[in-house]
Amino acid sequence: MLLRQERLAFYLLVAVAVGIILASLGLEGIDKGILAKDFCQTETDGTLVRLEGVIDELDWTETGGHLNIRLAGTPVFLPSNVADKLSIRKGDRVLIYGIIQTYRGEKEILVQEAKDVKVIEEGGY
Repeated sequence: MLLRQERLAFYLLVAVAVGIILASLGLEGIDKGILAKDFCQTETDGTLVRLEGVIDELDWTETGGHLNIRLAGTPVFLPSNVADKLSIRKGDRVLIYGIIQTYRGEKEILVQEAKDVKVIEEGGY
């Protein structure tokens, strides 16, 4: 049988665990647009950003099935698990959300989920 202090500690732990679970579920439903900043070359790695523009270039990597695009002159990397779920073409106007990372000395945007790429207007050529 638990002592009074042990019961209190147990109930507090359960309350904290439930609170963390509810907060996690609530944050999952938040639109990234609320939290994302407009892309800027001066933003630091790890910053959540958004960028809208026309796809200038679209190239598949030689290995891994990843997709590199250039959106309004900015490099964007889509891992294979994201790229496989998308149907985008050069010339499409898209809105993307992603995390800034530096690759080979150049800032790029890493897209983490297919839902973070929204085709605004098809214009592929």
